[in-house]
Amino acid sequence: MSALTVSQNPDQTWDDLVRYWEEMEWPEGSKVEIIEGIITVSPSPAYRHNVAAARIQRRIYSVIPDDWEIFQTQAIAVPSRLGMLVPDLVVTPLLQDCREVDSHIPAALAELVVEVTSKSNARHDRVTKAAAYATAGIPFYLLVDRWAHGGPTVTLYGEPKGDVYRVLSAVKFGDPITLPEPFGVTIDTGEFPAE
Repeated sequence: MSALTVSQNPDQTWDDLVRYWEEMEWPEGSKVEIIEGIITVSPSPAYRHNVAAARIQRRIYSVIPDDWEIFQTQAIAVPSRLGMLVPDLVVTPLLQDCREVDSHIPAALAELVVEVTSKSNARHDRVTKAAAYATAGIPFYLLVDRWAHGGPTVTLYGEPKGDVYRVLSAVKFGDPITLPEPFGVTIDTGEFPAE
């Protein structure tokens, strides 16, 4: 099953989009995001997708401070890119006062986001979301691209400037990739299920 886009009135404001995104009843288990002002509904990820995300999460948990957390379903807002994105993993310090927090947090709070591509969303993860995450100033973006041309790859992006990241490291599945400080951890991509 592939992603579905929900057309919106082009004159709607960011607040209108967010309100619609929050209040609409979406299919249970689906992933609902606003990508460049368009509400996108995707099916829940496949098993192999989830295994790759879980392996990364397990490694990162061993190195983050106690006052940080890793979330799998946390929406992060990038209003300047008309984006309400739900990365496969987001690493962020815990909020001290979460009474005001509802369905999302500002993307700028994230220290790392991880996306694992699905066939239907690979372009969004490679291009659109990368630009949004860089615009938000998220220090690191780890892209597990199971559908890359030439075979599955893992790319670590960093040093965001405007809407562009610099490639810090890129490996094929099976090779290790190291996340720099504040993580300082090596992830064995050989643990990811191959296609």
